[in-house]
Amino acid sequence: QVQLVESGGGSVQAGGSLRLSCVASGYLGNKKYMAWFRQAPGKEREAVAGIDIVPIYADSVLGRFTLSRDNAKNTNTMSLEMNSLEPGDTAMYYCAAGYRGGGWYREANYNYWGQGTQVTVSS
Repeated sequence: QVQLVESGGGSVQAGGSLRLSCVASGYLGNKKYMAWFRQAPGKEREAVAGIDIVPIYADSVLGRFTLSRDNAKNTNTMSLEMNSLEPGDTAMYYCAAGYRGGGWYREANYNYWGQGTQVTVSS
């Protein structure tokens, strides 16, 4: 059984920075792609960034967010450095793993989800 635990959320003012982390415990096998999604109140969950080796970003965060992954043996950990935060970035951020293919940006293509960590950006 795979479990995902997110950490690092919080409240910041616009222009500030936060760093989110996700640790995956359990065996991912060959489904090692991991991603961050977010969901703001009243909106659908949307993809933020994904990574296996090379990260990929949603247009809305490109140039502001940096996704990295710890590839040490037996470790599945990724970190999302978020800079120049905007009020529009306010959302619950979720870690996803167990990607089955079909588009990294589609939440239905992931087997495992974390509980989420809240990010609030005030103007």
